[in-house]
Amino acid sequence: MENLTVDDLRGLFLFEHLSEEQLAWLVAHGQVETHAAGSQVLREGQAATCFFVLLDGTVALSRVIGGQRVETNRTDHRGAYFGATQAYLGSDVEARTVYQMTADAVTDVRLYQLPAHDFGAMFRSWFPMAMHLLEGLFFGMRNTERIVSQRERLLALGSLSAGLTHELNNPAAAAVRATGALRERVAGMRHKLALLASGSIDPATLPVLVELQESAVEQVAKAPKLGPMQTADLEDEVADWLDAHGVSGGWDLAPVLVAGGLDVEWLDRAAALCPQTATEAAVRWLAYTVETETLMNEIEDATTRVSALVGAAKQYSQVDRAPFQVVDVHELLDSTLVMLGGKLGDGVRVVKDYDRSLPPLPAYPAELNQVWTNLVDNAVAAMAGAGTLTVRTYRAGEDVVVEVGDTGEGIPDEVKRRIFEPFFTTKAVGEGTGLGLDISWRIVVERHHGDIRVESTPGDTRFLVHLPLTGLDEDAADRSG
Repeated sequence: MENLTVDDLRGLFLFEHLSEEQLAWLVAHGQVETHAAGSQVLREGQAATCFFVLLDGTVALSRVIGGQRVETNRTDHRGAYFGATQAYLGSDVEARTVYQMTADAVTDVRLYQLPAHDFGAMFRSWFPMAMHLLEGLFFGMRNTERIVSQRERLLALGSLSAGLTHELNNPAAAAVRATGALRERVAGMRHKLALLASGSIDPATLPVLVELQESAVEQVAKAPKLGPMQTADLEDEVADWLDAHGVSGGWDLAPVLVAGGLDVEWLDRAAALCPQTATEAAVRWLAYTVETETLMNEIEDATTRVSALVGAAKQYSQVDRAPFQVVDVHELLDSTLVMLGGKLGDGVRVVKDYDRSLPPLPAYPAELNQVWTNLVDNAVAAMAGAGTLTVRTYRAGEDVVVEVGDTGEGIPDEVKRRIFEPFFTTKAVGEGTGLGLDISWRIVVERHHGDIRVESTPGDTRFLVHLPLTGLDEDAADRSG
């Protein structure tokens, strides 16, 4: 077994300022080991047992990202170090207990190796102030990231809640208005029934009115959608018809009848079934029927919209559902777009290009919804509230790919290189924490074993999220989380 001398260690930049006594300690506790070209020095995730310093040769450091090994550094610099670099930490955290990367020997290499427990004890003893500073920095950054992350989630929740409240208010207000109007129309129909009971309307006319009422209800259900010009022309025709048949207030009745799909031809057929003296009564009865049916349709549409919004909120939050599920990714995307509807506004056109043939995806849906929220929110901000947001899905090999694109100014290369770094943001102070994309990266890469990348040119920026269809189960995902 080869050992280094004090002079050998003093020649390494890492140890050049240590005392003779300290260098002698390193000589006594460390040793030299060699690895042949192509062999593995250490593997990511293994117990971190050794601190290494490169003496000769070239090593490559890599990490597993998105199920693929990605080389992060390659060096032949004498004195470069890796392995249990955070063995000095006092707490039993993952950064101290397991290797955070894989090291491979590119050429034959010689390494100075120091056991992790010796390295940690030595560092705490020799450099107590530096140890406190580094430990404080490590845990301080981690706690800061946790607090800011929680704060960002709360801010996002507040923004989503405000948007959802706004979205809910419109159909709810429409339902309230329609209910008030419906109450007035029902009161009018009760008045007509009172007239019928008093004998003011010929009882023989009643069967005809009932038949016309049912026909009008059917007509309302199939009333065509008309443009403004068509509506105005038909209202003029119906108003003229009402005047010609002695029905007073034709201009008030015409819009109601036209909205219900009752045109002049239909009114001619209806009038032929009634005695001439009952024409006005029949028309007003039909108008009440049409307006009542229309108002009930409005209430149904409004309450259906409210129900859909609540359903989207439940889908988005995954309330009352297991954290790990096999899901349709399109349901997650749609619920996110609904939740962000208020933020999208009228200036953003949303284009959905979904591959509906995609199989279900094993995932943590609530966490993926957070990814979609961050990507869509950033896209809207990049477009300053005006442009085209494209959400596309497709399959690439064994991955589902979700692409979120915008037509903003694009991302400069110098920003693109740092875009997934924690706390890095291009937004003004107070507008962003710089953790949105870092959190998204962690959810996609570390939690789902996928990958997230960005492609950007002016007017065309795309974030591509790759999620594996296989290889992810709840236990494995929990271990990575």
